[in-house]
Amino acid sequence: MSSTAVGEGIAIPHAKSEAVKAPSLAAMTVPNDVDYEAMDDEPSNLLFMIVASNDGDVPSGFLGALFAGFAGGFLMLGIKKLCDKMPQSLNGIKPVLIYPLAGLGLIAVIMCAVNPFMGMLNTGLSDLLSSMGDSSKIVLGCILGGMMAIDMGGPFNKAAYVFGTAAIASGNYDIMAAIMIGGMVPPIAIALATTFFKNRWTEEERKSGPVNYIMGLSFITEGAIPYAASDPLRVIPSCIAGAAVAGGLSMAFNCTLMAPHGGIFVFAVVGNWPLYIVSLAVGSVVGMLMLALLKKKRV
Repeated sequence: MSSTAVGEGIAIPHAKSEAVKAPSLAAMTVPNDVDYEAMDDEPSNLLFMIVASNDGDVPSGFLGALFAGFAGGFLMLGIKKLCDKMPQSLNGIKPVLIYPLAGLGLIAVIMCAVNPFMGMLNTGLSDLLSSMGDSSKIVLGCILGGMMAIDMGGPFNKAAYVFGTAAIASGNYDIMAAIMIGGMVPPIAIALATTFFKNRWTEEERKSGPVNYIMGLSFITEGAIPYAASDPLRVIPSCIAGAAVAGGLSMAFNCTLMAPHGGIFVFAVVGNWPLYIVSLAVGSVVGMLMLALLKKKRV
């Protein structure tokens, strides 16, 4: 229907085909560039490629691998701690035998346990998505937007993101728009709060606040983590509320995004971008006001 190049050297070719046996996502660089007929008339050299089978279950495959990866990482830390108690004479075989065999075995068990659950979860989400009206789409936007602010780069954030990339492969671009705007709100809400409600923050937090304008506009949700870590009971709920409002409004305004990324870099390919900006502004202000309400004034 149109070029999948989003500009800035990035393209997102994606397709469903009988030749594909399992859903896959890959990234590659092209040193000599390729002309993808981008909107900025520049060649592309970074390609994010998404493929799925015609009847494949894309989100559950990605989400299953994602959660297995997180769980596998924690298990490997546990295995390493156990191995630290082993005799030093066995140090040589740890990285070449114990870590690979134990790690792969445990991850395989996790994958077998997680994938059926993720398949059921995805079936429910897919059924909801296919039967939803305007009101239920807004609720989904609120949920996905809020998920982006729960752990700001952690498992909930990544699960929402992977669900959005799978939706792109299925031709649903409004979901990714809601997800990306939800990831932009937390840093901007904190930056606004440190600007207009200075008496809620320490001197160091006030000085670092303006940087979060740039972080939020660049879709770097992690910029809010230091503030959330210092006061999680007030900062995290405020960020979730603002992100949920922004995600719901994005859905309500039928905003779309074909790129698996956020920030001002992809605004050129956002559908209904004026109201997308309105959604971002409203969600950020909601987060700011909730922060001002929950955080106590500093003496």
